[in-house]
Amino acid sequence: MNRGLKFFGILTSIGMIIVLLQGAIVTKTDSGDGCGETWPLCFGEVLPSNMVFATIVEYSHRLVSGIVGLLVIILAIWSWRKLRHTQETKFWALMAVLFIVFQGMMGAAAVVFGHSNIVLALHFGISAISLATVVILTILSFENDNRPQPRVTKGFRNYVFGVLVYAYAVIYTGAYVKHTGSTYGCTSFPNCDPLSSSINFQALVQIIHRSAAILLVVLLVILAIKAMKFKSESKTLSISAWTVVALVLIQATAGILIVYFPDQYMTFALIHSLVVSIMFTMICYIATIIVRRPAY
Repeated sequence: MNRGLKFFGILTSIGMIIVLLQGAIVTKTDSGDGCGETWPLCFGEVLPSNMVFATIVEYSHRLVSGIVGLLVIILAIWSWRKLRHTQETKFWALMAVLFIVFQGMMGAAAVVFGHSNIVLALHFGISAISLATVVILTILSFENDNRPQPRVTKGFRNYVFGVLVYAYAVIYTGAYVKHTGSTYGCTSFPNCDPLSSSINFQALVQIIHRSAAILLVVLLVILAIKAMKFKSESKTLSISAWTVVALVLIQATAGILIVYFPDQYMTFALIHSLVVSIMFTMICYIATIIVRRPAY
């Protein structure tokens, strides 16, 4: 059932992951100006004639983003038509279209009107939401009559949504670290040891992000423990919650390794970006299933 939609959802999810990684590569290689200040053209050309490294990185990102953007819109419409019997499909389909368009507009604005650290950091956050919408629509296409519909308390529901909002804020602080050049504002962990003799702006940004991330780990462990209370209602809920804990630990480890292995910066930075986006997607899925009306 819905075999075509399932395959298309997987394809689009993979495409979104590629776009996210490409965006991270653009940022981490400082290739944002690889096509100059023109959009959607590259230096005013459909196919740029001077293919230097930064241009290849930026141009390929734009090309793949455009293709995947169309796939996302098709997936949203297809899901709306085929999965209209599920109460959350319309919400996620609408979110998928809105955020893929918003993501493209923000990328274009950054090119045309100049790069702002705040806007660029938010751009990554929007990308994380876009990935979540596509993956969740894909998951919904795989769910049949045996959909997880756990009966949970209002307090647990509020806790999940609070953690979801906080996790998004932490994602933003992480993106802001990169866009302000604060990746090595601290040269050790858990101590900061800034490059200068005193705490400067980059070190402060790094300290804020680390503190926020550590608190997020604690909050997610608490969430997983709380989810165990509803294991009889839904194994999916507890498994998803502990998966989130595993993901945040992997993401934190990658962040620490960036500090100690600068020669492997790109590898660990891409893992850091990808895992945190998948983690956010899982929290969004948890939020989705706990607001469903359980079948009594």
